[in-house]
Amino acid sequence: MIQRKSDREIELMKEAGVLVASIHRKLATMVRPGVTTLELDAFVEKTLKKHGAKPAQKGYLGYAYATCASINDEICHGFPRNQPLKEGDVVTMDFVVDLNGGLADSAWTYEVGEVSDEIKQLNRVTEEALYKGIEQAVAGNRVGDIGAAIQSFIEPYGYGIVRDFAGHGIGPTIHEEPNIPHFGKGGKGQRLKEGMVITIEPMINIGDWQSKMDDNGWTARTRDKTISTQYEHTLVVTKGNPIITTDQNQEGMIDL
Repeated sequence: MIQRKSDREIELMKEAGVLVASIHRKLATMVRPGVTTLELDAFVEKTLKKHGAKPAQKGYLGYAYATCASINDEICHGFPRNQPLKEGDVVTMDFVVDLNGGLADSAWTYEVGEVSDEIKQLNRVTEEALYKGIEQAVAGNRVGDIGAAIQSFIEPYGYGIVRDFAGHGIGPTIHEEPNIPHFGKGGKGQRLKEGMVITIEPMINIGDWQSKMDDNGWTARTRDKTISTQYEHTLVVTKGNPIITTDQNQEGMIDL
């Protein structure tokens, strides 16, 4: 069942979004060669505790970490680990915050040192595709309008759009209806209504779109071992421009 949020629920989710965005802005200064994703995970968990928040995904379906940390060909749900990041890597940090019952979810891909021009373009295009999708998240539009906008923008580059994972509704739990695919046909799918809160999170591969699962049952990676990147925001559907709760340039950001 799709739940439209009350004004009070939206305010709580916006507060959670400020904390998520502030942590991401700090992570951008911390990601460098030699750092491990376990160190980044520990920073996120410590910071959430300091600000009275919880890592919502820790314990969710048995997941053991505060963040997902996906490196290079890992599409999503990579486990934080002691492996030092290397020059030229990319790492996607994805986490969900629960602050006084308000949830916010955001993933961002970070370049480790100097990366190739090919990866720079992939990151730029994937981030831009996220905002192409967000433009369509307006009350009265349909879920397919979001996917179609992303697909029509991405495909001329020859990149693969991951089909096996999608955006979603959020609150009161991490994953709610509706699913928000990053491909599709305009005018199709669930109609978007004012007060819905969703995530849009395109996962884009340099190569083919197909994924495979690791033996851990969580981590998805590209079948052809090419690089994958992801950018994700949580947003509130309105009659006008969506409210991006996890915007890293919004007012009220916390200096961590």
